[in-house]
Amino acid sequence: MSDVRIGHGFDVHAFGEGDHVMLGGVRVPHARGVVAHSDGDVAIHALCDALLGALALGDIGRHFPPSDPRWKDADSLLFLRRCGEMLRERGWRVGNADVTVVCEAPKVGPHAEAMRAALAAALGVGVDAVGVKATTTERLGFTGRGEGIAAHAVCLLVRAPA
Repeated sequence: MSDVRIGHGFDVHAFGEGDHVMLGGVRVPHARGVVAHSDGDVAIHALCDALLGALALGDIGRHFPPSDPRWKDADSLLFLRRCGEMLRERGWRVGNADVTVVCEAPKVGPHAEAMRAALAAALGVGVDAVGVKATTTERLGFTGRGEGIAAHAVCLLVRAPA
């Protein structure tokens, strides 16, 4: 059995009414909110999917289904903390994680360090193990038209010392 595993995750939410978006556990002011059952944090949802994928445990919807009223308006950091517990229970730890937010707005750069800190704290790792960055789609597609926001995440899990 390998001593490392990788995972990839992706999430998307449409913009809707509101005055902020949650990104990487940070409240980011924005002219719109997102349409979601929980707080709609695409960065955390993508990272949860990457972690769960690396563990071969399915996706975030399997563990925190939108049909379950417990998760209505839930803070997505709860999901990430639980995913961190699941990997530790199985003998793994996060080697590193990297998240890319895809949007024209809001600007992620001014909030990236706070996002790194929030994600690292939720996973119980150093900030140097978590990357957060953003890109646009050059005004192409639904993110380029400002209809929504997306995120990709990758992670490397390493076997925890016995």
